[in-house]
Amino acid sequence: MGDIKNHPILDIPERKAINFSFDGKILTGYEGMVISSALFLNNIKTFGHHVKDRSPQGIFCANGQCSQCNVIANRIPVKACMTPLIRDMIIESCNGLPELPAEDFLVDIGDSEIIDIEILVIGAGPAGLSATKILGEHNLNMILIDDKDRLGGKLVLQTHKFFGSQEDVYAGKRGIDIARILGESIESLPNVQVWLNSVCIAVFSDGFVGILKNNKEYILVKPKRLLIATGAREKMLIFPGNTLPGVYGAGAFQTLVNRDLVKAAEKVFIIGGGNVGLIAGYHAIQAGIEVVGLIEAMSQCGGYKVHEDKLRRLGVPIYTNHTIVSANGEKKVESITIGQLDKKGKILSGTEKSFNCDTILIAVGLNPVDEFFRKAKEFNMKVWVAGDAQEIAEASAAIFTGRIEALKILQEKGIPFREKMDDLHRFAKLMKAKPPQPLKADFHFKEEGIYPVFYCTQEIPCNPCTSVCDQGQIKTVDDLITKLPYFKGEKDCLGCGKCIAVCPGLAVVLHDYRKQKDYPLVTFPLELPETKLEKGHKIIVVSNEKELGEYEIHRARILPEFPKTQLITIKLPSEIAKQAVAIKLVSTSYHEPIEKYKKSVTEDDTIVCRCERVTVGEIRKWIQSGVKDFNELKALTKAGMGSCGAKTCTHLINQIFREEGIPTENITPGTKRPLFIEVPMGIFAGIRNKKESV
Repeated sequence: MGDIKNHPILDIPERKAINFSFDGKILTGYEGMVISSALFLNNIKTFGHHVKDRSPQGIFCANGQCSQCNVIANRIPVKACMTPLIRDMIIESCNGLPELPAEDFLVDIGDSEIIDIEILVIGAGPAGLSATKILGEHNLNMILIDDKDRLGGKLVLQTHKFFGSQEDVYAGKRGIDIARILGESIESLPNVQVWLNSVCIAVFSDGFVGILKNNKEYILVKPKRLLIATGAREKMLIFPGNTLPGVYGAGAFQTLVNRDLVKAAEKVFIIGGGNVGLIAGYHAIQAGIEVVGLIEAMSQCGGYKVHEDKLRRLGVPIYTNHTIVSANGEKKVESITIGQLDKKGKILSGTEKSFNCDTILIAVGLNPVDEFFRKAKEFNMKVWVAGDAQEIAEASAAIFTGRIEALKILQEKGIPFREKMDDLHRFAKLMKAKPPQPLKADFHFKEEGIYPVFYCTQEIPCNPCTSVCDQGQIKTVDDLITKLPYFKGEKDCLGCGKCIAVCPGLAVVLHDYRKQKDYPLVTFPLELPETKLEKGHKIIVVSNEKELGEYEIHRARILPEFPKTQLITIKLPSEIAKQAVAIKLVSTSYHEPIEKYKKSVTEDDTIVCRCERVTVGEIRKWIQSGVKDFNELKALTKAGMGSCGAKTCTHLINQIFREEGIPTENITPGTKRPLFIEVPMGIFAGIRNKKESV
């Protein structure tokens, strides 16, 4: 634990250390860092205990959605993941609500400010920023709000390079850089107001949108047109131990590690083989955190094959057809038990095995944060929706949908534009598509000259390598973005290495037979060391199946255009060169399972509603008795009545309904709260200041 001092991709800024206290103990954090990250920095993962059963509480989403991280800061209950640390802040565990003051105080109550605006955009991620850029460039007066302290949304958590095309979605650049580019594109637009640290609380039937601006001032905004780009929230799973501190979403992990530079774990285990889980594993390794393993319930990972290959080549065991049996530990995660699934999706008895770890990352999908859109539609407001709030997909797709919805707004207003909507829709569809099956690779090596070899075998939308070749010799079949690249060879390769450095999948290797046919020079990409490697340093060469041996570096260089990717050249025997696909710094050391863990909690005792500590057994009992109304379940069990407003448990309870044979169309959905985000009553009432009691 502690802060990250060195990182191969992220620059470590100067940060101002400040003192604060937690439960009476003086600790040190960094000014402006959110409370949850400051506590993790000090190896504190338990932020309080639930009033119902004294169970330990920690973070889950780190995105302001679930309220699991509540603490008492300067006598006020706050979400630790959304509240900046200030000097000498007094923080206490949240074991229930704090005591009310002994006396009442008179206060001034002011009227909320009301603002009329042409367009309000909620969410400053890739979709919201892309839309704002287009609308702002057409001189429309607008406000863009986001609940974080910087622009970019989830892009600010992404240290890997993006897929797609360079022209359309900045392919080959890292998410952190795309966030900066998109942010800078709107900074100079004089008609665009940007409100950071500003939370949308509710959409009202009279067309007003309630916003907590800068976490201090309640403002009513009345937009003529509203664009929702609020992203997504992470799904949870039902398993024993699922609420232990140390079990949290992959996005929370990336927030701690990549945004706040906190080494949040020593050993992690990942649940889910989609792009989110695979990428989180790679981010963990970049931060010096060991990935003990990754499991996927399906027969193969659902994410991009190149992301999976990166983990496998670095020695991460990936168990397909496996699921989590339990998270184990008394007060925090100490180990995980996994088991193999049969063809019916049931755990095969006797296949359970346990591994030591201190963190379990849940990466099993996302749910759209679309409640503002649904309310606005219900109230007949002029509203559009983009990004994950519209449909869960990659961030590159969100850039497209943001543009598309912005153009729809222009269209509705009768403002002409040059972009072709059909082309944008087509590209958005490509970026949203699930990755197809990998193709069988058949590589041919010509033992002369110099040329790149492409180890990408999946037809996904990606072609930055074709854009950077100065000779124009890298093409895709029929020039389609989804086809695999190849080297034409009509002109000599310059050996510049740009195609290697730009590749998001680290899947391009350069072969150079010009000097020695039997010992070609082979150049690989490397992103993991914090410092540039030198000639003579030994490094391990790997194929897709095994380590091929340790070899000395012949040359190491970094291209100015790609400062965080090293190009490592090694002289290899010809037969080894034909097998080599990547390099790594250390040899793989696999973890042996520990003694089988005996479950002490049954599935019926497993928590489904985190806020109110309602179990699967309670929900199942009432469903079996005939309850099909979510509101009735609320009244009977309190499920969905907690701080998060049923954001975390709704899809889990719907899953139990399905398991009990109740079709979705027969379930009466729960009534959504008028306010989607908690807000202190004082702010909501417009209280200006306290006065002495009289």
